[in-house]
Amino acid sequence: MDKMSDVEYIIGTNSYPGRGIALGLTPGGSIAIAYFITGRSENSKNRVFEYEEDILKAVPIDFEKITDASLILYNALKTAGNRIIVTNGDHTDTIYEYLVKGGRFEEALRTREYEPDFPSLTPRIAGIIDAENAEYKLAILKAGTGKQPVCDRFFFEYTAVAGSGHYICTYSGDGNPIPSFAGEPLKINIPDDIKEFSDRIWDSLPHKKRVCLFVKYIDFKTGRKEHVLTNERNE
Repeated sequence: MDKMSDVEYIIGTNSYPGRGIALGLTPGGSIAIAYFITGRSENSKNRVFEYEEDILKAVPIDFEKITDASLILYNALKTAGNRIIVTNGDHTDTIYEYLVKGGRFEEALRTREYEPDFPSLTPRIAGIIDAENAEYKLAILKAGTGKQPVCDRFFFEYTAVAGSGHYICTYSGDGNPIPSFAGEPLKINIPDDIKEFSDRIWDSLPHKKRVCLFVKYIDFKTGRKEHVLTNERNE
């Protein structure tokens, strides 16, 4: 197996990935979904994941310490029929609303842009995976160049291959302003053991910036589901 696709290399060599999504298939044929948050500010770190009724939420630890909830509190994962949506913002709900009305992933994201958090202009990233055939898509909406940048939208579509997947994140490193992720999503190896995968991602994240991580496996032959949720801080 290609060691250059291990999470220790793909995630661990990035000093500040921001938020990240990985989708793919285990060697044994389970769908794999991972989403994490890292943060630098107290506002970003003041949150945890909660998972209930197939919805993953980023929620505050201390409401009184929240200075701007608009970009940090949201539904990160929702399910529409056989399709599972995961994003780094409230565009999870935008995609969900389009899908339940018969719309498409790409169509929904063409109504959204990068985050208005000047000067960072953080990209919006999104993924969707079909629980019946494991085909998946990833997308990134990011600021183009110029004083008043337009929104460039990039869409990537994959056929699942056992033991591998693809990963995308918001940032390509630390800085001021923070450099956005560039290029295509990166190939990543996925093991059969969900705890191994979760531990390897968590240990690869910059330790002082870790906030929370969610990993979910679904055996699309049997429908069996399992997940691991890790929060840096307790509520």
